[in-house]
Amino acid sequence: MVSKNQIKLITSLQQKKYRNIEKLFIAEGTKVIQELLQSNFELEHLYTTKEDFNEITSANRTIVSESDLKKISALSSINTCLGVFRVPESKTTQKEGLLVALDDIRDPGNMGTILRLCDWFGVKEVVCSKTTVDIYNPKVIQATMGSISRVNVNYVDLNSFLENTTLPVFGTFMDGKNIYNQKLPKEGIIVMGNEANGISSTIEKIVSDRLSIPRFGSLQQTESLNVATATAIVLSEFKRNC
Repeated sequence: MVSKNQIKLITSLQQKKYRNIEKLFIAEGTKVIQELLQSNFELEHLYTTKEDFNEITSANRTIVSESDLKKISALSSINTCLGVFRVPESKTTQKEGLLVALDDIRDPGNMGTILRLCDWFGVKEVVCSKTTVDIYNPKVIQATMGSISRVNVNYVDLNSFLENTTLPVFGTFMDGKNIYNQKLPKEGIIVMGNEANGISSTIEKIVSDRLSIPRFGSLQQTESLNVATATAIVLSEFKRNC
């Protein structure tokens, strides 16, 4: 059974303010929780409706009913388990190789998918503007499907970070060079912009290489690509000849 105080604490973690205060976040679903358990993330407590996760001691595991799990879940359709984890100490960004920079990404689903794409394409470092959605948002955690445990993410003054890098800075724009015709380097920073507004004007001034993903539709009426879809295409092109 889950106590009222536990319910209050866990549901408060759906808000960034309380995640920052408590230094805790929640993850739901067997796959995501297993990925986190196999990484450096420290489990605070696990709530599950099944007799599973037997490797976790009874002090850190509580068997609950579906109705109790529903009270603490952040999902519209509840899963079978919810884990409360400690937010780890941030690691320094390694400023070499291929990095992804996120300029004001707001949608949790896009954020989680981009982290999953970085994991897939072997990008270990992601830097975010301070207005980008929190990686410990429950919907972001869900969308990463465990990739959060393998990609290092830091929130920085993105303008200052990009101004002080020695790496080339790439961004996607409608008037950029066709990405399919470019010889792309193994090292650099790929900037992906806000869902509605793209890369901000201040960051655009720092971009050294403007790229575009050409439209092939006969009507040429689609205004833009979803940012996660665009990230997949750009990362694929950067990694294609590695």
